[in-house]
Amino acid sequence: MTGLALIAGAGALPRLLAGALREPFLLAELEGAPSEVAGEPLRFRLERLVPFLDHLHAAGVRRVVLAGGVRRPRLDPELFDARTATLVPRLLAAMQGGDDAALRLLIGIFEDWDFEVIGPDQVAPDLVPGAGVLTGTPTPQDEADAARAAQIVAAIGAQDVGQAAVVARGLCLATEALPGTDAMLDFAARHRAVLPDAAARSGVLFKAPKPGQDRRVDLPAIGSETVARATAAGLAGIAWEAGGLIVLDRAATVAAAKAVGLFLWAREP
Repeated sequence: MTGLALIAGAGALPRLLAGALREPFLLAELEGAPSEVAGEPLRFRLERLVPFLDHLHAAGVRRVVLAGGVRRPRLDPELFDARTATLVPRLLAAMQGGDDAALRLLIGIFEDWDFEVIGPDQVAPDLVPGAGVLTGTPTPQDEADAARAAQIVAAIGAQDVGQAAVVARGLCLATEALPGTDAMLDFAARHRAVLPDAAARSGVLFKAPKPGQDRRVDLPAIGSETVARATAAGLAGIAWEAGGLIVLDRAATVAAAKAVGLFLWAREP
């Protein structure tokens, strides 16, 4: 019996959390969304969510941590069991909204079944840096760009759209939407020529949770791949709301930023 379940999605975060856990845990995955965590997971479908929750209870699970990316599945009406079918109106309403709405519903359902939902930072607090510069030195222009980007991220986050923006010399080059941060940075790289003095390295990627977001799930994250894409976009650095972002494999991410001269800055809100 185990008291904790890791509901793992795509990306490095579930693997890092699994490595940080010092207690037995049950690994679960949404069918069709394999994670990088080693082991044989318990796979489930949203159409049979209630039997899955019953299984967790039977296994002795009392706490749940949700980590990693998951694409919104296409629901098959023929697969719903009778009890999960009662959740359909709530599921459909949430899935038609933004990510925050869908995740709030999922947390609410777990809590309705008396599970405690905990955040990744409660499992591995070192993944979420406090205020300070991890590497490099932001210039006054970088600080101004980060402040402008923070305003933009707060605005789009309030509409449950995204958690990131790219600002260079006060101009917004890109904002994050459903395709995610990588797609946003690729867009910024392709369209950098619209900026004045586009050849000079400048601009900041800024990330922060959405206003009012439940921080137990879907905290923004960066890693060495983010550094590579920010470099390709000609940016000077990456900033984020201190205490509101996960740095995946901090040593590797900081080393990658140092190697290309990008700053990494956990900015006070």
